[in-house]
Amino acid sequence: MGFGQGLSGLRAQAQKLDVIGNNIANAGTVGFKSSTVSFADVYASSRVGLGTQVAAVNQNFGIGNITSTGGQFDMAIDGASGLFRLENANGSVVFSRNGEFSPNKDGYLANPQGQFLTGFVIDPTTGTYGLNPTPIRVPTGNIAARATGANVAGNPDSGVLAQRMNLDADAKEPAAAWVGLPAPPAAQIIDPDTYNISVPLTVYDSLGREHQLTQYFRKTDTDNEWEVYYQLDSEAPEVLPEEITFTTGGEIDTGGSGISMTFTIDGAEDLVVPFNYKIATQFGGGYNLEFQQDGYPTGEYASMSIAADGAIVANYTNGELANVGYVILANFPNLQGLQPVGGNAWIETATSGAAVFGRPGSNGLALIKGQALEESNVDIGAELVNMIITQRTYQANAQTISTQNEVMQTLINMR
Repeated sequence: MGFGQGLSGLRAQAQKLDVIGNNIANAGTVGFKSSTVSFADVYASSRVGLGTQVAAVNQNFGIGNITSTGGQFDMAIDGASGLFRLENANGSVVFSRNGEFSPNKDGYLANPQGQFLTGFVIDPTTGTYGLNPTPIRVPTGNIAARATGANVAGNPDSGVLAQRMNLDADAKEPAAAWVGLPAPPAAQIIDPDTYNISVPLTVYDSLGREHQLTQYFRKTDTDNEWEVYYQLDSEAPEVLPEEITFTTGGEIDTGGSGISMTFTIDGAEDLVVPFNYKIATQFGGGYNLEFQQDGYPTGEYASMSIAADGAIVANYTNGELANVGYVILANFPNLQGLQPVGGNAWIETATSGAAVFGRPGSNGLALIKGQALEESNVDIGAELVNMIITQRTYQANAQTISTQNEVMQTLINMR
């Protein structure tokens, strides 16, 4: 019986040495999770134990150090909860903490093993997220131009929006009457004596071409009332002005929103521009005007970035950003039930329970850190200490076999 006990100890400690060796070998493997061995004693209707056995090899899902790499497509799970969901070419699903991704020949983000990173991707036709996890593809080509004011249906602030707007309460009605552009051959410049202040702004038509839209603000002879004339490029300004009025408290009264101008442009759709002066004021102290508009020209894909909540954002050369979708993370009721399959990946099992998917930062899932990777969580110092202890335990088990052999030899030699 003593031989069996010692032999079981040798086998168990040999397996522990294998686990330690595997941990040390993967100390530099991105996203690797170290393992530990659990032992259990062996009894078989015996008052004396029959030795030991390996009960389980447990994964340590503790967090490794996060290291910035600068890699555009690298990402790290910055917390304990969550694994990337990956798809093989055959459609099978695995899970990993390794965030080393790069586009393959078809533009899909894949890890070094060729497995595709998945998430919920935006349908370009509907603008809504898909209902099933899908491989994430890096955008290619251009982003379409958008005319100023084209998004008015989905955004009440579409068109030209006042970021800051104060008209001087001390302004007087200009001495000269508004006449617009003078008759040729005079220079086609609006007489500055016919308005108080002008504000030029670049806008875009449906083809993404630039135009200069100028607003001319003119004080009337009525208290707290102003006229606004609009001119596109060098064309004649609108004949009839829009009127905006202020309360005696200096706040916008009428004309704050609802003003919309239509300009006819050769070769493009009519440019319909809403103007929103809802934050306008009329206080003494001078003019303070700043406007923004929501149109832009076409732009080429430049780069991609990953937000902390997993949002995948494409950056274009025209300065615009486009949401592509977001990375999803998976969590399990029992992480120890996952089955390792190599390549820094695990698969779901009946013991692990079904995967629960979610957006990073929601439902207890960790956030994503872009341009970074999670290092192996192997502690080399601890592994070397464990290796020494295991070696001594192995030697002790070998010694029990040697001692048992000496006892048997003594019995055999008895006369």
